[in-house]
Amino acid sequence: MSGSEKTEKQSRKTGQKKKPVGRPRRLDPDVMVATARRIVEEEGVDALSMRRVAKELGSTPMALYHYVQDKDELLMLTLSGTAAAFPRPELPEDPRERLVAVAVHMHDIIGQIPWVLDILALGELTDRNALWMVEEIIDCALACGLSPARSVRAYRTIWSYVYGDLVFRRAAARRAEQPSRREFFPEMITEKDALELPRLAEVKEHWREYAADYETAAELDAIVEGLISRQAS
Repeated sequence: MSGSEKTEKQSRKTGQKKKPVGRPRRLDPDVMVATARRIVEEEGVDALSMRRVAKELGSTPMALYHYVQDKDELLMLTLSGTAAAFPRPELPEDPRERLVAVAVHMHDIIGQIPWVLDILALGELTDRNALWMVEEIIDCALACGLSPARSVRAYRTIWSYVYGDLVFRRAAARRAEQPSRREFFPEMITEKDALELPRLAEVKEHWREYAADYETAAELDAIVEGLISRQAS
């Protein structure tokens, strides 16, 4: 009896079937990206890795590299299409008003998909479908009389506000989910601090009231006004 016949006979006795040898199951790129997006949405960017995605898909990290070069490219793909899911608003003709409207729209849509903040924090990763907002802001800034250099800096200033405000709001929302957590600011300000921190001591009791009366559109309008006024001075 040959070796192969002997092996086949033993397999029949044990009821085991010999597993076919061949290429691993082909990955579906859309499923791969959807899996990566779910991980980021539920657990954050730090939880995402090529190994983690491959494990959830029943594949190997090496198989993923046939579709993406690295984790950054995978993150770019998770961003793809997020901005397109939100219809573009009707924008006013006046360039100053238009600039404010685009900035408010940017703030609004990212506020609805806060997991995107973690990816944007890595720098230079973005959704191509969102670039129309950057284009509009630069174009409006130029139309308002800003130089190309100042237009780019104006965009950076606006983006810094939008990003920072959304990060702050997300942190506040997380704290609100745990009402039993101890409050540190402004409660940490005491009467002993009045000499060193007189203004904080003065507004401490009304801090949360003042902070709650806050409209993003109004603040962005003030920022834009300052950027354009500086150009005129």
